Amino acid sequence: MNLSLDIASLRQRYQSGALTPLQLMEDLLACLAGEDTHHIWISRLGAGALRAYARNLEGKDIASLPLYGIPFAIKDNIDLAGLPTTAGCPEFAYTPERSASVVQRLIDAGAIPLGKTNLDQFATGLNGTRSPYGACRNAFNPDFISGGSSSGSAVAVALGLASFSLGTDTAGSGRVPAAFNNLVGHKPSCGALSTRGVVPACRSLDAVSIFALTAEDAERVLAVAAGFDADDEYSRPLAPHGFDFGRAAGFRFGVPMQTDLAFFGNAEAERLFGEAVQRMQALGGTPVDVDLAPFLDTARLLYDGPWVAERYLAIRDFFDAQPDKVFPPVCEIIAGGRGISAANTFAHLYKLRALKRTCDAVWDAVDLMLTPTAGTIYRIDDMQADPIRLNSNLGYYTNFMNLLDLAATAVPAGFQSNGLPFGVTLIAPPHEDGPLLHLASRMQQALAGKLGATDHAMPPAEPLGLLPDGQVRLAVVGAHLSGLPLNVQLTGRNARLVSAMQTAAKYRFYALPDGKRPGLIKVESGGCAIACEVWEMPASQFGSFVDDIPAPLGIGKLELADGSMVNGFICEGIGVADARDITEYGGWRAWLAARGNNF
Repeated sequence: MNLSLDIASLRQRYQSGALTPLQLMEDLLACLAGEDTHHIWISRLGAGALRAYARNLEGKDIASLPLYGIPFAIKDNIDLAGLPTTAGCPEFAYTPERSASVVQRLIDAGAIPLGKTNLDQFATGLNGTRSPYGACRNAFNPDFISGGSSSGSAVAVALGLASFSLGTDTAGSGRVPAAFNNLVGHKPSCGALSTRGVVPACRSLDAVSIFALTAEDAERVLAVAAGFDADDEYSRPLAPHGFDFGRAAGFRFGVPMQTDLAFFGNAEAERLFGEAVQRMQALGGTPVDVDLAPFLDTARLLYDGPWVAERYLAIRDFFDAQPDKVFPPVCEIIAGGRGISAANTFAHLYKLRALKRTCDAVWDAVDLMLTPTAGTIYRIDDMQADPIRLNSNLGYYTNFMNLLDLAATAVPAGFQSNGLPFGVTLIAPPHEDGPLLHLASRMQQALAGKLGATDHAMPPAEPLGLLPDGQVRLAVVGAHLSGLPLNVQLTGRNARLVSAMQTAAKYRFYALPDGKRPGLIKVESGGCAIACEVWEMPASQFGSFVDDIPAPLGIGKLELADGSMVNGFICEGIGVADARDITEYGGWRAWLAARGNNF
């Protein structure tokens, strides 16, 4: 099928009339008719069901359905009504009457489910070989692992059988398969996507993840899939993300110290990671060395601590009754959770609390972190010969994520000489999903050579605007400018400078009688452009800032030279009755310089 399944391309074809969902389903059915040599699928919807989904979209408004006619695959530990959920274990299977909450949200937005995909049994593993349905094979070289546990979900998208797919990510399962199959893999903030209708791995840590061809596609899916679910005790709304480092001309990113980096003998992976760091710098990032040790200490808790007992609890009745039906490496891991005591659990919870406090301090110095997604990749036969140790290597950079309540996006970062992909992961505090995906988009564009040498540092012109940002833009013209006495009122509220520019040529500028503040008045004629700075401030801090502004100044709408309108300082007309007109100076700094900078 010579048709790109990225969401933007499909929507364009649907809107132009060049394609219909029914035509796409016929093409996909032809592609799916062959032998499943990669062991992608556990079950699929029949031709009649897929055609019914497509026909149900006929006559509906494409613009009102953000995922109109978009085909997707579902990891087989997530419920789809009418198809068995196996969690990679046929003896465990049940057939749900209703779809998982997140699946239903996607269907309601026009997406078409294709079927259920292979996985490491009970979502326990990062390699894709721990399945009675066969080891899922890498999309680029079938002798190599696909990554797991969301193996089939990733390979389905990589081989052009679905536009996006759902996985789960408790320890890296939504990122490692993305890295090994040249995809974007987004692990949302914990709780952003409901896990109601998902077979638990670790109930308190589980997250539904998204595989997509592009970061923009992942953002489109996230915007639909995210939402508070009152029937899911771990659900929480995706809060505004604040400063959008993904679209900023400058940002700070943490890089593990050289002593903490591990590539397990893969020199090419090490080289490609170095190139990814350079690419981030070209995009405007400033690297900051980060001590990864507390993150790695946290990662070790996942399988050496009480969270293994949570895996056991998730399937306890089945496991105790039929342990021989559980795949051997999975059985070994889950059985280890039987004897963990309550005292041991609390001891590890205390340790996690202390480690999180240390790790959280990193965000005072950086906006995000950059790590390899996995240090290397393995052949299937090597993985099966040494399943525990090699799988542990794959989780080196991923296992700490949900324990520390972080969001992450895996993004492609080039190919090794053997043709296998390599990927890196962008990591940030919870709710910063939007900035992560925006920066991932720029990373993809830079890798593809779509950004020239002179524009690498510039963000894309317009974001999709699908996720809440919670920011307010504010233009300042006087003592709040960078380096001047009142600037601390901005920086103390976590505001960041967006740009220095000018107002529209519609203003007169005055030095108020106290000599310490300017007044800006909009006029019908005789106005000039006045130098200003535009800052971005969390909306939660904006009210207190405005409340501190003394008369005759206030905040209103200010027109900028580019025609945009932002919040900005304005002055009551009565306030300039005895003020000096300093419009000719063009700005407050120039006026201060003219008077000897005697503020």
